[in-house]
Amino acid sequence: MISDMINKRHWHHAWRYLRKIHPWYFVALTLLFGTMSLFALRHNNQQMIELRNAVYTADKDNGNVEAALRDLREYVYSHMNTGLTSGPNAVHPPIQLKYTYQRLQAAEAAKDTNKDLYNQAQTYCQEQNPTDFSGRNRVPCISEYVLNHGATIAPIPDALYKFDFTATKWSFDLAGWSIILTILSALLAAVTLGYRIWAKNNL
Repeated sequence: MISDMINKRHWHHAWRYLRKIHPWYFVALTLLFGTMSLFALRHNNQQMIELRNAVYTADKDNGNVEAALRDLREYVYSHMNTGLTSGPNAVHPPIQLKYTYQRLQAAEAAKDTNKDLYNQAQTYCQEQNPTDFSGRNRVPCISEYVLNHGATIAPIPDALYKFDFTATKWSFDLAGWSIILTILSALLAAVTLGYRIWAKNNL
């Protein structure tokens, strides 16, 4: 009986302080951090798209594809919501470098076994695209020419032009921490609300 009175006095004393902490404070924080996490996740995805576009640009312009891929890979591995695939009919693997593939085909066609045919293809394609100094259109032209004229080109390994990177489940960035704070705020809101209901009924 005495212990019950002491415990009740203890809880009543605690209630004097805890009742000042209203659950709505934590509800507001939950909404704040939740909104912050949504914006941060969206930013992560947009940054991934920019880096992916940089890979496609480097591939098309015969630039530093390896460096662009490295930047994209490191970002995807360390940030949430940066998955490369989207939708049920998305292409897999998501990164397929068309122009790199065509250049590899042209290089294969230029080997000694197809050297004469390759030289003919170069002449033909240069006549078809005399102003194409970058080779952007000439490379697929050469590949098509040598294939149509009976050249045997070894298959290009997928690993040389197809790539897929898996996004991390949680990251040490604004998105990751704001999600943690959203969850904690929601839990605290539930706990304080539950305690207020219990205290009103028992104290």
